[in-house]
Amino acid sequence: MAANAIRILIVDDEMPARQRLKDLIDDCPGALGLSIAGEAASGQQALTWLNENEADVALLDIKMPGMSGIELAQHMAKLPKPPAIIFTTAYDQFALQAFEVNAIDYLLKPIRLERLQAALEKANKFHAPPPSVKNLDQKSRQFLSVSERGKVVLVPIKDVLYLKAELKYVTVRTLAREYLLEESLTHLEQEFPDAFVRIHRNCLVARAYIAGFERATTQEGEGHWVAILNGVPERLPISRRQQAIVREYRHL
Repeated sequence: MAANAIRILIVDDEMPARQRLKDLIDDCPGALGLSIAGEAASGQQALTWLNENEADVALLDIKMPGMSGIELAQHMAKLPKPPAIIFTTAYDQFALQAFEVNAIDYLLKPIRLERLQAALEKANKFHAPPPSVKNLDQKSRQFLSVSERGKVVLVPIKDVLYLKAELKYVTVRTLAREYLLEESLTHLEQEFPDAFVRIHRNCLVARAYIAGFERATTQEGEGHWVAILNGVPERLPISRRQQAIVREYRHL
C-alpha cells in the first residue's frame, strides 16, 4: 500500500452513489491520507482507467450493467499491481463471492462514514492477495480478460469464434485477431455451455458462428468432418468422439 496518500478508484454506474462516496471520503479524518484518484461508471471504464493509472484501493459496486463488480474483480487480478477491493453494494447476497475474491471489506448501502473509514484503515494496513480468476459470479462472465504488455484487454464472449488449447495457453479467436489466454479449456466449457460446443479435445467452437459442416480427407486418405465458421476461411477438424454434433445440427 502506498506510503503517502491512499489512492482510491470509485466504480459505480450511478453518479449519485459515486458522489456519496466522494463526500464520505472527504469527511474521513485527514490523518488517514486519502486521495480520490479516479472514478468509473462501468467495469469496462474501470479497467481502461487502471491500464493507464494505479490505485491502492478500488471501491466497487456489484450490480452494474454489462459487467458485475465480482467479474471486474476477477479481471483486475491480471493487472501487474491490482488494487485492494472494498465492495459497496445495496445487496447482501453477494458477500460470499466477494470474500472469495479476497475483498478487504463488504459495505452495504447506505454506507456510513464509520464503516467506510474502518474499511479504508484495514486496507491501509495490508494489501490483500490478488483475486482468483475462477468464475465466482452467479452468471457467466460477459468478457474474457487477456494480459498484454502489462495491460488487461477485454474480449467480449459474443465476439469469440473459437477457443483452442495449445500448450499451456488457450488461443481465443475473434474476427479481428487472436489472443492468448491462460485458462483451462475444460473450465471455459463448463462456464459457457450455451455459448460453445466441443468439437475436439482441444477446441471449443461458438455455436453462433457455426455455418455448417463438410467432409474432408486427411493426407493419409481418411475421411473426417470439419466445422465451417462464419467470417473465417479455416476449417476446424471434428474428432470422431465429437461427431454427434454434426447429426445434432442436421436436425435443427
